[in-house]
Amino acid sequence: MFTESRFTMIVGAGPTGLTLARQLSRHGVPYRIVERSERPFDGSRGKGLQPRTLEVLDDLGLIDRFLAAGADYPSLRAHMPGGHHDFRLDELHEPTPSVPWPNLWMVPQWRTSELLAEGIPVEFGVGVTELEQEEGGVRVTLSTGEVVRARYVVGADGGRSTVRRALGVEFEGETHEEERLMIADVRLTGLDRDHWHVWPGSERGSFRLGLCPLPGGDWFQLTAPPTSLSAGQLVASVDPSITVTEVGWRSEFRANIRMVSRFRVGDVFLAGDAAHVHSPAGGQGLNTGIQDAYNLGWKIATGDDRVLDTYEEERLPVAADVLGISTRLHRGHVEGSADAMRRDDPVLRQLSLNYRGGTLAAEHRPEPGAVRAGDRAPDSPLAEGRVFDLLRGPHATLLAFDWAGPLPEFTVPIHHLQDPKGYAARAYDIDEPTLVLVRPDNYIGCVTRDPADVTAYLKQIAVL
Repeated sequence: MFTESRFTMIVGAGPTGLTLARQLSRHGVPYRIVERSERPFDGSRGKGLQPRTLEVLDDLGLIDRFLAAGADYPSLRAHMPGGHHDFRLDELHEPTPSVPWPNLWMVPQWRTSELLAEGIPVEFGVGVTELEQEEGGVRVTLSTGEVVRARYVVGADGGRSTVRRALGVEFEGETHEEERLMIADVRLTGLDRDHWHVWPGSERGSFRLGLCPLPGGDWFQLTAPPTSLSAGQLVASVDPSITVTEVGWRSEFRANIRMVSRFRVGDVFLAGDAAHVHSPAGGQGLNTGIQDAYNLGWKIATGDDRVLDTYEEERLPVAADVLGISTRLHRGHVEGSADAMRRDDPVLRQLSLNYRGGTLAAEHRPEPGAVRAGDRAPDSPLAEGRVFDLLRGPHATLLAFDWAGPLPEFTVPIHHLQDPKGYAARAYDIDEPTLVLVRPDNYIGCVTRDPADVTAYLKQIAVL
């Protein structure tokens, strides 16, 4: 059977693929999303959502459900021979006018996928076996025998991506077979859920066992070096008063640190773990995949090749930087450094990642301030509501700061900010009449004092 359509084929229904499906749906772009597994993923795996990801979820209209499903990370309790020691990976931060969700938020990955999948028609048990690029589209052969012609294909199918392999794109990097970690979801009795419990190993910086309480139920995520012991035996070896009553999802992580050198090949794109795999240290992998999808979705909606080229231009350097951060943290664990557990580097929150100097970062001020084109658009309270309320949705948005003159009838929402306390001006570091055009993914695209620059930018991103 052969069918032809102008839809986008999303391969993989993890957080990356599901985020992309949501982006395409609200832009009115037809899509299919297939997943070779027979059922949704049911493990806790990537359980940390960074502040920038929470902002994406707010834009998608999902933040309340994610806040209800999760919790702040608890303090760690290290169980030592002479007693216990409590500490935090990072101190809890208070919200600010520009950063409403400043802390890492814990939600088990299965729940993240479940919330993202609500209303998304995932085709489970369907994989991709062949890809053939043709003029103006991609011929896709599915594991069911169906052959379709899609306008675009996005490989969000994980570290063993069939899409990446079909493209012949190398997955460059290293796999450290000797550096492994067992992860499992367990139910147990005899342990409080107010702390992330850790039993250190005999060598500095090592550990025998970690048990982290997961929100939304009575599960713990168990982490430990590889062992021949069962989960119950392992837990009993550190504290016989704790009893494992059930073991759910279980996996063994290998230190696999790799990424591609191309995020786009013709009309096929790679995103998430299909493009970059990380150490779990620092909670960067799942979050970076969601950012990939958030960047790519609105660009597919434009159908403009020049705009689509900026996906690789913007996301490849970010993925490389993030891979470097997570690798550094991983090496700290392996080498037993004294601060290996610390997670207080602000970069981990992904709020400072930017696209400055890129094709879609049009900064026209001769002396820009601390916030400029290419940066994340900050939040701020206004006389009524907040800046994020104005940005929420699939559209680009023009923010007019202290602007008294006329403006053309742009095709995007225009907001003359009512900012009596100056919060927005401070958040955007603006002290004179200025126009700020925010892209559909809530990054600042154009900053200027000339409306003609906004017109030119909207044409550039195929919106006008």
